[in-house]
Amino acid sequence: MTIDWAHFTPGSGLVGGLLIGLAAAWLILENGYVLGASGLLGELVPPRAGDWPWRAEALLGLVIAPFVARFLFAPAAPVIEANAATLVIGGLLVGFGTRLANGCTSGHGVCGLARLSPRSLVATAIFMAGGFATVFFIRHVL
Repeated sequence: MTIDWAHFTPGSGLVGGLLIGLAAAWLILENGYVLGASGLLGELVPPRAGDWPWRAEALLGLVIAPFVARFLFAPAAPVIEANAATLVIGGLLVGFGTRLANGCTSGHGVCGLARLSPRSLVATAIFMAGGFATVFFIRHVL
């Protein structure tokens, strides 16, 4: 395995990680809520009194952030080597896994691990193992 040094951007990754950690810490300390993207979206509908605005704002931030980062860091354009059907099926599988694990990588991997949750440790290990196995299968078996 080699690193593509021409496209290796540790600065933007470091800043992004720090911002995610700061946002997660801020939300849990300020409001007592765990920052997990699937929980934000899944509990947005049906709306609860006083709960809808902050969830909508957080999701809006997730949508706007890549556009802001594009201007700050000028990243290389991503290359997607999959057709629309593969992307849709992959998205549905991720959604199914998120429901099965009762949370997503941001909820378990960032917030759950920071709270030393054993359940989040197991969920994150399974997420990572599944990702490793998928990449191995796609790149070396198919």
